[in-house]
Amino acid sequence: MKTIVAGREPVTATEFIELALGIDLELFTGPATESPMDRAARLDVAHEVLAELRESDPETAAYAESLLRTLPLKQPRPSGRRPRRTVRRPVNGCTVRAAVAA
Repeated sequence: MKTIVAGREPVTATEFIELALGIDLELFTGPATESPMDRAARLDVAHEVLAELRESDPETAAYAESLLRTLPLKQPRPSGRRPRRTVRRPVNGCTVRAAVAA
């Protein structure tokens, strides 16, 4: 059975929440990297949206307000293999570098 919200099929739990509540989670949590100026602008908009939500949907407003206190969402890693790391291991008194798959 497929879950469809507003005519769209969410792929992740985050997309489902965004579609079901009608709010952009990144607006309240912020991206993993942003400049102080971008953060200030994003928070200004988030507080304006939050004020409107408090009037129209207090339950969603409470959820959005809790998102403001969370850490930024982590960006998904690109699919594929993880990079290798180098580890130094002593062998017979000498240091040898060995590539280890992480």
